[in-house]
Order: sequence, then structure tokens, then C-alpha cells
Amino acid sequence: MKEEILKALDKIRPYLQAEKGGVELIDVTEDGIVKVRLTGACEICPLSVMTLRAGIERALLREVPGVRRVESVNT
Repeated sequence: MKEEILKALDKIRPYLQAEKGGVELIDVTEDGIVKVRLTGACEICPLSVMTLRAGIERALLREVPGVRRVESVNT
């Protein structure tokens, strides 16, 4: 599942980079929780929650069977 998630994030990444942001995969739990860290401009953007839910989570749910939720973590 991790490889599928990385491929899906690679599809999303150019859109984030266009706005000087990015996303990094931190962990995938056994129960389908994907933990990511938003980077660059996405870290401080007031719309980062929308990016996480409407962009990243929606894409991962559509592309990768077994993903249940995406969470943003600060590491």
C-alpha cells in the first residue's frame, strides 16, 4: 500500500509545488491511516486543511484501496 500512496502523492505534488508547497509521507498505519507532513508554503497556509481534505485525502481515497483517512502531522 505504501508504494501506491507514494505514486498517488507524486501525482498531487506538482499542484502543491506550483504554490511553493509540498507533501511528505510520514507513516501508514495498519488500519489505513495515512500520516503526512505538509511542507513549504503549505505548512503555514490558512487553507492547508482544505488542501489536506479536498485535495490529498480525496485523491488517496480514490487511488489507493485501504486508505481510510489522511492526517497531517508536524515532525
